[in-house]
Amino acid sequence: MKGALILGILLVAIGATFVGYDHYTYTTREQVLQIGPLTATAEKKHTVALPPALGWLLVGGGACLIAFALIRKH
Repeated sequence: MKGALILGILLVAIGATFVGYDHYTYTTREQVLQIGPLTATAEKKHTVALPPALGWLLVGGGACLIAFALIRKH
C-alpha cells in the first residue's frame, strides 16, 4: 500500500498546483517574412487554460487514495 500512499500524495500536489495556477503560457518563434537570404521572425505567446475543477478532482482523488492506503495499513 506504500505505492498508493505515494500516488495519493502526488495527486494532491499536482491538483493543488492546478488550483493555484489557472493558466500556462509558452512562447514560440514563427517566421513571418523571408526575402532571399533575409528572414524575420516573431515571438508569439500561447496560453493554455487549466480548469480548476480538474485540480479539485485530483486533490479529492489523491485524498481518497491516501485514506485508502492508511486504512488498509491497519
